[in-house]
Amino acid sequence: MAGDLRKDIKKRIAEKDFNCEKELTLSIISGKWKIVILYHLGVDGALRFSEIQRLFPKITHKMLTNQLRELEEDEVVQRHVYPEVPPRVEYSLTGLGESLMPIIQMMYEWGKTRMRELKNTTEEEKRHV
Repeated sequence: MAGDLRKDIKKRIAEKDFNCEKELTLSIISGKWKIVILYHLGVDGALRFSEIQRLFPKITHKMLTNQLRELEEDEVVQRHVYPEVPPRVEYSLTGLGESLMPIIQMMYEWGKTRMRELKNTTEEEKRHV
């Protein structure tokens, strides 16, 4: 579904038939892992592929590659290959990616507050049973 949205948005941008900012934003950040990848790159700074993978043990190699590639295509993440042996590749936020950090931080804070509310509601329900 997110892939279809991305394809549709990219096609409309290429054809200059684009007028919905919300869809554009969602096409960039939609994906099971994108927001948390962006969050960690913003908080932790540049990370290697293996470091990102360690942060999310449930993500497959293929999925992480795909998510990073899409973020790179959308110009919010940059991939830097160092000319060393063995090769070293790091991912970091671009200026555009950094501009998303206040929004992602607000989403994180909202989620933290909501989780606390849900936990308190559950604990109250247990006391009344």
